[in-house]
Amino acid sequence: MHRYRSHTCGELRAADIDTDVRLSGWLHNRRNLGGILFIDLRDHHGIVQLVVRPDTAPYEALSSISKESVVRVDGRVIARGAENVNPELPTGGIEVEVGAVEVLGAADPLPFTVNTEDGVNEERRLEYRFLDLRKERMHRNIMLRSAVIAAIRQKMTAQGFNELATPILSATSPEGARDFLVPSRLHAGKFYALPQAPQQFKQLLMIAGFDRYFQIAPCFRDEDARADRSPGEFYQLDVEMSFVEQEDVFGVIEKVMTELFEEFGGGRHVTSPFPRIPFREAMLKYGSDKPDLRVPLELVDVTEVFAGSGFKAFAGRHVRALAVPDTADQPRRFFDQLGEFAVEQGAKGLAWVRVGDDNKLTGPIAKFLTEEDTAALLSRLGAKPGTAVFFGAGEFDEVSKIMGAVRVEAGRRTGHFAEDVFRFCWIVDFPMFEKDEDTGAVEFSHNPFSMPQGGLEALETKDPLDILAWQYDIVCNGVELSSGAIRNHEPEVMFKAFEIAGYSREEVEREFGGMLRAFHFGAPPHGGIAPGVDRIVMLLADEPNIRETIAFPLNGNAQDLLMGAPSEVDEARLKELHLSLRKPPQAKEK
Repeated sequence: MHRYRSHTCGELRAADIDTDVRLSGWLHNRRNLGGILFIDLRDHHGIVQLVVRPDTAPYEALSSISKESVVRVDGRVIARGAENVNPELPTGGIEVEVGAVEVLGAADPLPFTVNTEDGVNEERRLEYRFLDLRKERMHRNIMLRSAVIAAIRQKMTAQGFNELATPILSATSPEGARDFLVPSRLHAGKFYALPQAPQQFKQLLMIAGFDRYFQIAPCFRDEDARADRSPGEFYQLDVEMSFVEQEDVFGVIEKVMTELFEEFGGGRHVTSPFPRIPFREAMLKYGSDKPDLRVPLELVDVTEVFAGSGFKAFAGRHVRALAVPDTADQPRRFFDQLGEFAVEQGAKGLAWVRVGDDNKLTGPIAKFLTEEDTAALLSRLGAKPGTAVFFGAGEFDEVSKIMGAVRVEAGRRTGHFAEDVFRFCWIVDFPMFEKDEDTGAVEFSHNPFSMPQGGLEALETKDPLDILAWQYDIVCNGVELSSGAIRNHEPEVMFKAFEIAGYSREEVEREFGGMLRAFHFGAPPHGGIAPGVDRIVMLLADEPNIRETIAFPLNGNAQDLLMGAPSEVDEARLKELHLSLRKPPQAKEK
């Protein structure tokens, strides 16, 4: 028999009754019933119940050893009594009567329980992540991630893509976030950068003639954490294709995402094909460029209705309305709570009216609206009796943010929300440029390597803020999974685009010399995308925080509490790297 096990803990069934077995695993739980020990033994594959009788040699050891200790047991498989069968366990019809035990790894007292989902704080969980990963939910999430990545590889290969690796140590690039820098020992005063994305390299692979590339690519960005963004590093399905237009990229990714979410989504419906929504339409109707389409409600611009109304609070401001059918009979507390939610999003309040059976309006601002105002409003909204209407007013971006959040919250609270579905969409026609609110300078609004719609002519003849790009995002249930674009592969178009964004020709040649040089030697039209693996798994696992799907994430302050990173480096190592430190002054004690 094998030194450690003849079977795994999850594979024993009724067919194994009267078989002598050897098992190894963690002592998951222990119960003493009338002097007989019942122990749950756990390994990667599952849980099996052990029976230890008081007149046997293993009884004392298994009575006193700490939970989560690792043991090897020898025993015989027996049938459980009919009244003790556990239908929730695959091994629930049998148990193993223990005849011998060996302690392979004793456990110290635990900082938190592993066999229950108790309320331990996240910092503690990350400090003891190896214990946290033993919990059933976390173990399931990590195995889901593994299965998803394996399926992605199979699906991409089946569509003719080749998995190719790109460098980790490279040059800095203005991707929109801070680089992680790596000092060079051999070249004093110079630094490598960890890739924010393999952007330039995957484009160079297209120019080199590889046609269809993909990679499960590690990416590194020195940015703050969010619920759907892990600080430091993340992984993406990096994709690039030659001789394609936007719809060709969509076709590949829609197929992969549909199959992936149908396979691992637990029966939740996947809407297909994915609708295409222009960026400006998304901002107007949903208040967001990552709309949650599980909510069918839409925002409507009613600025003109209020332009001449008697409601002075809305005069001269952009006004957006949200009509919620069949909710006018909600109690006043509902309206107050939604108003409180809007205030949490940054609003000063949330105006509202009810539409009565006679199409008359009631509510706090109804008295400011004439019959003509009311008729225009109801016509614009298509609102019928029984509808509640909520309003936000202010600057366009501010109103979009607030009312976009109110739209989703109102949908959830009123049943206008589709459960157990994955609603995908493509956001298309992004502006190529935007204006910096503080400086007034024109800058790239998205990926700087994107092809402008209209090419060089558009860059030379149009107002930069009117130029659209062949850029797109894929969104699922209000979560942006990825940005992508048809790439700019023409040197003069690239020079002009960067000139508009404030870069000189010399700066472009210095920053992107390698790619520019390649463009002069026959570059095919190409495009790509890079859906985030972490976010895909977060949606499939139905987890609210991305860290729940990553084995060893950093905390919200970009610290590894388990391994102690970032850590200080001694003076000898700094000298070897030609570095000296200039630490910020310590804050004065109050």
